[in-house]
Amino acid sequence: MKKTVFFISFLISTIGAYAQGNGLQGINDAANMVTSYFDPATKLIYAIGAVVGLIGGVKVYSKFSSGDPDTSKTAASWFGACIFLIVAATILRSFFL
Repeated sequence: MKKTVFFISFLISTIGAYAQGNGLQGINDAANMVTSYFDPATKLIYAIGAVVGLIGGVKVYSKFSSGDPDTSKTAASWFGACIFLIVAATILRSFFL
């Protein structure tokens, strides 16, 4: 009976020791996976900024051509959105990497 209890306790302690060794490796792998997503995400944000810029440019041009007095407000908001996307992508990249 004592041999069986000793064997079971030894087996349980060995399984626990194996489980603890892989924790650090798992955290390092997760960190590497997260940082590997930043380059494609940054390029995606730049692409979205380009599309928003083109759409905003067409919108400002159409308002300017029609003689709308609200053109400067639309141009300022469009320009601010483009700058925000570029700055946000750069800051997030430098903050997390």
